[in-house]
Amino acid sequence: MPKITDWLLLGLLLSHATPFANAQDKAPPYNDPAPAKRNFTARAGALDPNARPHPEIDFLFERDGKPVDTQHATVDTRVPPRGKLVIWLMGHNQQLFDRLSGYGLHAIRVHYANGWFNQFGKEPPPADPQHLGNIRLEAATGEDFSPLVHIPKADGMAHRSLMFVKWLAQKDPAGNWGQFLTENQSDLRWDKIIVSGASHGATTSARFAKHRQVDRVVMFCGPRDQYENWQALPSATPPNRFFGFSHVLDTGWSGDHYCRSWEMLGLHQFGPLVDVDATPAPFGFSRRLITRADVKNDAKRAHSCVTPGGAAVKDPAGKYIHEKVWEYLFTCPVDQVGQPVAEDPACRKNLRK
Repeated sequence: MPKITDWLLLGLLLSHATPFANAQDKAPPYNDPAPAKRNFTARAGALDPNARPHPEIDFLFERDGKPVDTQHATVDTRVPPRGKLVIWLMGHNQQLFDRLSGYGLHAIRVHYANGWFNQFGKEPPPADPQHLGNIRLEAATGEDFSPLVHIPKADGMAHRSLMFVKWLAQKDPAGNWGQFLTENQSDLRWDKIIVSGASHGATTSARFAKHRQVDRVVMFCGPRDQYENWQALPSATPPNRFFGFSHVLDTGWSGDHYCRSWEMLGLHQFGPLVDVDATPAPFGFSRRLITRADVKNDAKRAHSCVTPGGAAVKDPAGKYIHEKVWEYLFTCPVDQVGQPVAEDPACRKNLRK
């Protein structure tokens, strides 16, 4: 059994405290004369004169004459605020953003240099077990981590997010976006940031959070990078702040990509795998959630059914069956954790064999 650190022991003592659905982080209240849910869009290229496209990695501002650098944001000032900002690292999902704002969270989706993924292969050279992870880190930070790409600060996820939040703070002062900026507005308050994504985005979220401490990481159908070892590096973000959700028919799950990453991240220290269709919220406060919901044996649907949208599973009344799962992933108090368990001997760690 893994060694339990002092902060984990504290989490175990608190594991029967306030249920997650009732927990609210302290946040400045809204002073909005017309409370409402508001959606915003802005082109990344228009927010920063230093922003540039990088066609060598398929990172463009326009494609076929149409803009592709549109960024999205949502806030609902009718809902008590939690004082946390979700940065979504995948294609825009308004259904997800509707739910995030309904939980009292702010949410943005930024256009950053992530088009490289299809150009460098999914199996890195054996001599470089952090090949893809370093590219991810450069794309997220705009700092030099990989010799294979050159992504300047202005085109990385972190700076794009900063510029977008600064614009939102001016555009929508009643939305309290300024709380996510440092006092001199030179950086984001990463202690108030939740990074999240699906698949490719889940993997980059986890890689960034290993490097930079954030409030929480929510990983849908990920992380991948199944031949790499960055998942086991020392983490700036404590492991109890990582949350994962996958369908068992997803090839990333059946191929041991996700279970491997989850254990390398140390998530088995916070509870066993939990089938959310058989266990009610709060799911034993585990960080490793799976579903066996009926997707007609379609592995592609299984990959995307874990987020709100057309592939998500509904009950006979037409309601999504995983509403409580999504709420838990983004709002469960991070100090409430499940009991540690041993690693699963059936989960292969070396996938090159």
